[in-house]
Amino acid sequence: MSDFLLYSTEGCHLCEDAQALLRGYQTQNPSFAWTVVDIANDDDLFARYGWLIPVLRAPRGGELRWPFDAEQLLAFMEVQ
Repeated sequence: MSDFLLYSTEGCHLCEDAQALLRGYQTQNPSFAWTVVDIANDDDLFARYGWLIPVLRAPRGGELRWPFDAEQLLAFMEVQ
């Protein structure tokens, strides 16, 4: 499975919560992979996602914005 992107930044407790959900999903779906992208290092990403993080972006462009729970993550993954 292609990498998903988790837009995040250092010190974001909501981003840590999202990563915990992703790790839980990954235990049931070992081929699932994601990469954390720190938006603080990119002016364009910061302008786009600054107050929205964490945001999970699918390889085909779909986005799941916080807040989301395990059920919403599962529903998102089913359509990706």
